[in-house]
Amino acid sequence: MANLKDILYQVSLEQVVGTTELDVAAIEFDSRKVAIHTLFIAVKGTISDGHQFIGKAIELGAVAIICDELPIDLKDGITYIKVKDSAKALGIIAANFYQNPSKDLKLVGVTGTNGKTTVTTLLYKLFRELGYKVGLISTVENQINDIVIPSTHTTPDPIALNILLSDMVAKGCDYCFMEVSSHAIAQARIEGLNFAGGIFTNITHDHLDFHKTFDNYIKAKKAFFDGLNKSAFALTNTDDKNGMVMLQNTAAHKKTYGLKSMTDFKAKIIENQFSGLHLDIDGEDVYFKLVGSFNASNLLAVYGTALLLDQDKTKVLTILSKLSGAEGRFDYMISPNRIIAIVDYAHTPDAIENVLSTVDNIRTKIEQVITVVGCGGDRDKTKRPIMAKTACDWSDKVILTSDNPRSEDPEAIIKDMQVGVSPVNQKKVISITDRREAIRTACHLAKPGDIILVAGKGHEKYQDIKGVKSDFDDKKILMECFNQLS
Repeated sequence: MANLKDILYQVSLEQVVGTTELDVAAIEFDSRKVAIHTLFIAVKGTISDGHQFIGKAIELGAVAIICDELPIDLKDGITYIKVKDSAKALGIIAANFYQNPSKDLKLVGVTGTNGKTTVTTLLYKLFRELGYKVGLISTVENQINDIVIPSTHTTPDPIALNILLSDMVAKGCDYCFMEVSSHAIAQARIEGLNFAGGIFTNITHDHLDFHKTFDNYIKAKKAFFDGLNKSAFALTNTDDKNGMVMLQNTAAHKKTYGLKSMTDFKAKIIENQFSGLHLDIDGEDVYFKLVGSFNASNLLAVYGTALLLDQDKTKVLTILSKLSGAEGRFDYMISPNRIIAIVDYAHTPDAIENVLSTVDNIRTKIEQVITVVGCGGDRDKTKRPIMAKTACDWSDKVILTSDNPRSEDPEAIIKDMQVGVSPVNQKKVISITDRREAIRTACHLAKPGDIILVAGKGHEKYQDIKGVKSDFDDKKILMECFNQLS
């Protein structure tokens, strides 16, 4: 039980009808989960409006309601609280209800279009190896020390988030490294959290289905840094043209990293091979298991963060040199007849280019590069032709296929992609709607030494078609194909 007045601390109240001196057993924004003595927060979402379910919540036992607009019919014995923004109020109330767990550990958020999962995963692994108890909140999975908790969203809703952080505190975690998506920032899912630091990786064309304009997308990322307090650090990638934009209005300590200019944390690529990266990192010669210039940038972000969290430079570099990246991020295997296959989560034009340009830098140019790529349904349609064009520009053969079509017709998605295929590239492109068949075809087309990239789904173990999630694992299908070919 918590006192309603206490959990309203720092919430901007506009009108109160009833008493705030009452006990609340639970907080909910999903009316279906409401039980007796619940505080129901009515939030206007992208699909439904919680205000429409206030009556239902009261029937199920809600004793108090938080809303942007008071209902016309006010029930006796129910406390109604009008706020300016119920989504923001939800974040603050959730933090208060679970006793502000983010203040009892060092919470570091990572935002950017690409690299969030790799950076958070590497930080988690690094700090575990340094001897700390650590939490991880990521696209692939959430972890509390060695306990794995399935992940449903890149950034959970405020209640789930604070429950997770509270569990981390209870299990003695010193740190938590967390992906912060632009959706989560725009939807106030991180409201009420206390961050020890924030990291910006990069920003490229993505999520315009939600943000509508690229400027809105930038503003969403920037809002995270605007919200950091003066005791936190803000670490940004100066190799990205919008990197310094993130620091314009932050009160946090401003720090920079990059491969191309003078920064607080600097690295130079000496060698980039399938066996890994050889870097000069702040004057130290170090070999890493990860591959590609984008991973050199990710490693530098991790290194800089560790030093900003007062860790020993030598220990950090020694451990980092031994670590592998996140599952489904430049995850490669070699068949018995020497075909190289790479599985990567790349689902933006920039991410596709990052992976394929890395392959191009390493390859001998004698072998073929065969790319299997699709685009997700119910997502930003404007990137579809660009994805196809980018794949064609960097590959010898391209197979356009399905990703997670969701509610859309997969063939219609592929047609959107085909718009980006120039006449000169038509001969290198085939379209196969069935993703499993597309991967199998790539394996049959490949000769010894050739390189296959299967892009878009990475770590995912399912395919979402018409609301049904079926078992599907790009890496597993590739291994089956390799076994059949051997």
